[in-house]
This record gives sequence, C-alpha cells and structure tokens, in this order.
Amino acid sequence: MNTSSGTEKCGYCAIIGRPDAGKSTLMNHLIGQKIAITSRKPQTTRDRVRGYLTDERGQIIFTDTPGMTDLKGGLGKYMTSGIKKAVSDADVIVVVCVPAYRIHEEDRLILDTVRDIGKPVLLCLNKIDVFDRDLVEKSVKMYGEHYGDPEVTPVSALKDINTDALICRIFEVLPVGPCLYDPEYATDESVRDIAAEIVREKALRLLRDEVPHGIAVVIESVKELPEIMHINAVIYCERESHKGIIIGKGARMIKRIGTEARTDIEKLTGTHVNLSLSVKVRQNWKDSASSLKEFGYSEGRNGQ
Repeated sequence: MNTSSGTEKCGYCAIIGRPDAGKSTLMNHLIGQKIAITSRKPQTTRDRVRGYLTDERGQIIFTDTPGMTDLKGGLGKYMTSGIKKAVSDADVIVVVCVPAYRIHEEDRLILDTVRDIGKPVLLCLNKIDVFDRDLVEKSVKMYGEHYGDPEVTPVSALKDINTDALICRIFEVLPVGPCLYDPEYATDESVRDIAAEIVREKALRLLRDEVPHGIAVVIESVKELPEIMHINAVIYCERESHKGIIIGKGARMIKRIGTEARTDIEKLTGTHVNLSLSVKVRQNWKDSASSLKEFGYSEGRNGQ
C-alpha cells in the first residue's frame, strides 16, 4: 500500500514500561478505540498488540508490550521475547513511567537499557491526574535529569490530558515514508484474538485477587452471520478451586464476565454478539510448551 504524498511520516512506536504504568490504556486512547486490554493487575498484556493512528501527518504503528519486570517460566519467556522483538523493530520507543518520589528500580533498569539503543526514546509520565501537581512537576524533573532528556511529556491517558503533545513528539521523530496499513483500520489483530483478550480482561477485573494470572482464553469458534456473530470461548485455569470461583454461585460470575465482554466486543465489531463461555482446568499450563502453543503463546505469533 502506498498513499504517501512525499511529506507524510510512518513508523513503528514501541510502548514499554513496568507493569501497571498504563501502557495499554495509553495506546487505546491514542488510536481512538480499544485494542489492548487493561487491568489493575500486572502482566495483563501478554502479546505484542499493534494499533494504528493515521491522520494527515502520516501513520504511527503502535506496539503495546507486556510490563517489563522479572518474568519467569514458559509464559514469562514468551512475554520477554515479545518485548525484545517490539523494541528491535521500533523506529521510536516511548517509555511510560508514573509520578514517584524516587525512580523505581525497574524504571531505572528500563531507562538505562534503552539509553544506548541508537533509536529515539521519548519519556512519558502517565497518570498525572492521580497525583498532586507538585509531585508531578518533581517527577518530570527527576526522570528528565536521570535520562538526560528535559522533554518528559506528562499525560493522563484516562482523562485525555496532554496526549496530543505526545503524538506530536512521536511524529516529529518518525521517518518520512508512506503509510504501511490501510488508514480505515486501527489494528491488524483479528476479531478472534481481540475477543479472547477482552474476555480475559473482564475475568481479571471482576475476579480481582481471587484468581491469579493463571487464566487463558481460547476462542474455539467464530461464526459471522448477517446480523449476529456467534463466539464460543473457553476460559482455562490452573486449579479446580479457581474454576468454581470463575463460574461463581449460581453461575453469576461467568454470566457477568460474558455480559461485560459481549458489550465491548459489540462496540468493536458493530454487530450483535452471542458469546458462549465455559471453564476448563489445565494444571501448570504456563510452563507447558504444548499448552502455550495451543493457547497462542508461542514463537511466530504477531511476528515473533
């Protein structure tokens, strides 16, 4: 595809940061619709997720990544490889931090890692709506001095504060070139993949701390008819006790998960959705190569 006028810009922008920095919320807001799932739990994002922002200036291809922390086991290795791939492919890297009295050790590691990577790095201070102005100003100065970049961009993805300034900074450093993806689309993720992630997000949010991150969602079938889409999904967990919690008394919890997920999927697809959910147990699936491959967490997905 080539829609270039000769002056527009196009490139890949990797969004990285430690868990719970608000990376997925930020990307969703920047592209104007929900692509990456969000949750207050760390390590919500497991795959690299791509979303596109296209306007008269060109096209930014955003890549959301899992939170950078000490990721162990088979699933952790998969997530880490996704982060490395996203950074290596990127034309610009946005490091997302949050206001703090001192630089978190994981933030320090991330900043030191990208310092000599040879690519433009933009620092973004997210969640400024949650903290008082004095702390935000001190944090901007602190991160800027540590990295040697005084142009730290303070934003609130949730409240839409100063996000346009971040977009402008990204366009400034992108290379000149034609758009790579159809401007009518906001992602290359399939309905199947996004639906699975939306179901997982609702489960994580509604279950809170009752069930840890040992759940995966597999879409077994998607049937698109003229006026409705039928989706059958399975929520996998690691223990029988977790299965009971996910289903809930009188099946109330799984019904709630399904209702909230269906609403978001309908918004995304613009069609009515019939979502059928079931729960199965797969012990220790996060450390099983065959289970990881079956659930979609394997080399080769999303270009990995």
